[in-house]
Amino acid sequence: MSQPDFWDAPAEAKNSVNQLKSLKRLIDPWKKSHQEVKDLGELLSIVGDDDASLKELEGDFKKVEREVEMLEFQRLLSGPLDANSAIVSINAGAGGTESCDWAQMLLRMYVRWAENRDFSVQLADSLAGEEAGTKSATFFVRGPYAYGYLKAERGVHRLVRISPFDANKRRHTSFASVDVIAEVEEEMDISVNEKDLRIDTFRAGGAGGQHVNKTSSAVRITHLPTGIVAQCQNERSQHQNKQVAMKILKARLYAKKREEEERKLKTQYGEKKEIAWGSQIRSYVFHPYTLVKDHRTNYETSNGQAVMDGELDDFIEAYLKHEAREQSKKT
Repeated sequence: MSQPDFWDAPAEAKNSVNQLKSLKRLIDPWKKSHQEVKDLGELLSIVGDDDASLKELEGDFKKVEREVEMLEFQRLLSGPLDANSAIVSINAGAGGTESCDWAQMLLRMYVRWAENRDFSVQLADSLAGEEAGTKSATFFVRGPYAYGYLKAERGVHRLVRISPFDANKRRHTSFASVDVIAEVEEEMDISVNEKDLRIDTFRAGGAGGQHVNKTSSAVRITHLPTGIVAQCQNERSQHQNKQVAMKILKARLYAKKREEEERKLKTQYGEKKEIAWGSQIRSYVFHPYTLVKDHRTNYETSNGQAVMDGELDDFIEAYLKHEAREQSKKT
C-alpha cells in the first residue's frame, strides 16, 4: 500500500485493502490479548501474595479470559467465506397467516441480533402476507463474519404456540425456512450470460409513496439454466433494484457452484441437507411450556423471549463447535 502506484488499479487496490482489514481483524485482537497477558503476568510477580492487590487484579484476569475465549471461538470461523457479510432469505411455509406471522417474527429476531452486534441490515425484498406477517423477505446483514455466524441458521424453523389468529385459542404449529448465503465481491469470477437471464419488472408492493405505487421499479431476475430467482423492490429506482437483484443472483449462483464442488469432493457431505419441510433444525415451543431447542446440537433454553429478541449467540456457538467436532471425526 505504500507503493506510489498502489491506487493506479482501483479494483486490485480495494481487494488489498479488504484483505488487510480481514487480517487485522484476526491479528489485532490476538496482539491485544497477548500484551494484556504479559502485563498481568508482570503485575502478578510484583504484587506477590498481597490479597488486596490480587483481588484488584481478578477483574482484569476475567476480562482477558473472556477475550481469549472469544478468540478461540473465532477459530471456528475459518471457512473461505466466513468473514463475508450475509444475504438472508426467510420464506413462510404452509399454514397461511400463521406461517406468515412466524416469518415476520424470525425477521425481527435476526434484525435484533444484527443490531446487538452493531451490524447493518439492508432489506432487499419483502412480500407481505395476505392478512398479516411476511410471506418472504431477503435482506443483507453486513458486518465482520456475519456469514460465518448466520450460516448456523440455515434450515427450517418450527413454532408451536397458541395462535393469536384463532378465536378458539387452539395450539398451532408453523414452519418457515431460512436460507443464508455469503455476499460475494463484485470482482469475484462469476460468469453470467445475459442470454441466460429473464428480467421482469413490476410495481413494488407495500408502503412506498407515490413513486413506488405508480412505476414498475421492482426487478425480478431469473437465471434460466438453473431456475434461480433474485428480486429487489426496496431501492428507489429500477436501476438500483436491478443492481441489488443481480448481486443476490450472483451470490446464489456462487453458493450453488460451491455446493456442487463440495458434493463431488465429499460423498458424506449429504449430512448438510437441502432446506425442506419436515427437517426442522430448531423448534420454538411457547405452549404448553417455553423451550427453544436446536435439534442438531441438542442445545436448548427456556428463555424463549430472549431468543426472539436476538440472543442467538449460544445456539450459533453450539452449532459451530458441533460442526468442528464432526469435521475432526471425518479427518
